[in-house]
Amino acid sequence: MQKMRTRLFFTAGILLSLAAHADNGSRAYNLPPSADLQYAIKAKQSGMSVSGEATVKWQVTGAGGNQKYSVVTETRAMLVGKILDASSIGSIDGYGLAPEKFAEKRFRKAETVTSFDRAVKQISFTESTEKYPIKGGEQDRTSAVWQLIALARAAGDKFKAGSEWKFLVAGRRDADPWFFKVSGQEQLRTAVGELTVVHVVKAPPPDSKDQQLDLWLAPSLEWYPVRIRFEDADGDYVDQLISNIKK
Repeated sequence: MQKMRTRLFFTAGILLSLAAHADNGSRAYNLPPSADLQYAIKAKQSGMSVSGEATVKWQVTGAGGNQKYSVVTETRAMLVGKILDASSIGSIDGYGLAPEKFAEKRFRKAETVTSFDRAVKQISFTESTEKYPIKGGEQDRTSAVWQLIALARAAGDKFKAGSEWKFLVAGRRDADPWFFKVSGQEQLRTAVGELTVVHVVKAPPPDSKDQQLDLWLAPSLEWYPVRIRFEDADGDYVDQLISNIKK
């Protein structure tokens, strides 16, 4: 019980800090061009090592104040088929991406839907009765990556090693603060060539069972994510390496 109280106070403090500083609302953003990204994957799911492929379709439509975005991801593994379907759709506002619906279907699990009702300014979930207010800048687990990319493209030399980028991110049943920290530049060999990339880490808070997320962004390729690695607390992971980019 004491640990739970400590985590609740810790989370509440972070949420208050995020609201007070409104970090993602005060920064400029620059959306990357629409593209279809293809990846080769290595994964471990339910303790079984598998390989396969993943696709990410990033699209921005409209102009001016009527822009819309969508991100649709599909991950397939040999022998077992689909291990992940996820999508985020929404509009573009003064904060950047403004999600309306986030859907996720994991391997051997039912689909979950997270809704951002902007009429009543509330986030809700099919997997729980939790509710969160919309104040501006909130993301879902799929849109958060592309919001970070949009900020990185506009940030110039401010997107440097040691810098942190913060969002409130809604998942399947609740929302948590995500802290992305820029690790630094690295060289990465891929099917589209050897790239200079920026490694960004999103580590879960202490005692959390949430995923760790590592991103490798390529400034020479519109800052697209050329490697993405998700790792669960139980050791299962999905590691995606770019194999093709179609604009």
